[in-house]
Amino acid sequence: MLFLRLFRESYLFALRALVVNKVRTFLSLLGITIGIFSVISVLTVFDSIEYTLRKDIESLGSNVLFIQKWPFIGSPDMPWWEYMKRPETRVQEMEEIQKRSSLSDAAGYYVGVNKNVKFQGLTYENATIVAVSQDYDKVDAINIAQGRFFTAAESQGGRPVCIIGDEICQKLMPNRDALGQQVVVFGRKVEIIGKFKKTGNNTFGRSNDEWLMMPVNFGRNFIDLDNDDIGSAIMVRGKKNVSNDELRDELTGIMRSVRKLKPGAKNNFEINETSVINNAFDSVFGVISLVGWVVGGFSLLVGGFGIANIMFVSVKERTVQIGIQKSLGARNSFILQQFLFEAIFLSLLGGGLGLLIIYIGTIIASNLAGMDLFLNTKNIIVGLSVSGFIGLVSGLFPAWSASRLDPVEAMRSTF
Repeated sequence: MLFLRLFRESYLFALRALVVNKVRTFLSLLGITIGIFSVISVLTVFDSIEYTLRKDIESLGSNVLFIQKWPFIGSPDMPWWEYMKRPETRVQEMEEIQKRSSLSDAAGYYVGVNKNVKFQGLTYENATIVAVSQDYDKVDAINIAQGRFFTAAESQGGRPVCIIGDEICQKLMPNRDALGQQVVVFGRKVEIIGKFKKTGNNTFGRSNDEWLMMPVNFGRNFIDLDNDDIGSAIMVRGKKNVSNDELRDELTGIMRSVRKLKPGAKNNFEINETSVINNAFDSVFGVISLVGWVVGGFSLLVGGFGIANIMFVSVKERTVQIGIQKSLGARNSFILQQFLFEAIFLSLLGGGLGLLIIYIGTIIASNLAGMDLFLNTKNIIVGLSVSGFIGLVSGLFPAWSASRLDPVEAMRSTF
């Protein structure tokens, strides 16, 4: 009951201070509001970006390894021209992995080039033409809205068939059923047997909307797979309960054997995994978060001084009231808690206003910019916790000074 009474009285005192001294209170809370807005808005924007990036990374597959010419992130010990000398991955190497690997569940090959796609006089420029092996759908998620993936006979025989992206369909045949239609790629007619589900933009350029996927044995008629600058890759998915490190060791041995590398010779290939990108983003977003706290920290410091100022003024204005309370038996701890609660309440109010502005801003930005911004629970808790802490620290000394007042001297005050 004592706590509830304290809560009610402190709430009323704080509310009265807001009503009576509107301008002073507004200016004092402005620092907290701006500080919380500065810190949490930075965290909100980059948490939203990080969430999108992480989701896109997960779409690559956490248990999938990528055998490529280039690493996801270069090493300072390896100059770029050394990477340039490496050969591209080959279909034959993928086939050897399928034969020799005991730890992999599936392996697929893909290569992509940009070419125009034509249909009845209309042209879609710079579509991504992706040539893949038969088992590609077993290592990478392929979301097909209509139709089907290639059969083994179509892949092995290099049939002129394809799966087409939603954006290409909308541009070339907006009012038609794409299945069964024939588009022209590389000067050849190719039948559409499937249509990708619309996925939208993707951070790593892996959106299916602008893809046209065909069997690699058909694509090799037009794409020079022996070219060392085509950007091909072999994707290998490990079996259940097989770690990436175990699979990496096995694939390294197979690739060195296939490429006939001598003992002691450097690998002329890279085995990439998505954790490398995740680790790089961890450090980047850690620095960005630190910058946000430094920038917002100055505003929070100013806001803290504002809260301390308004609490000192409040103590001075209520000196007689404090003397009367103490003369009636109020303990020092009661006076201390009363003013501390008021300081925390005022600070939380400023922080809440900052969070409200951010929430409204995320809605507006998401609708106007088309970016998925959101204020998550973690940042709300952080914002309110920081606000409460600033209020506690700022109100501690004024509350302590109020609790130490002599009741006789306090009642004599003529302020």
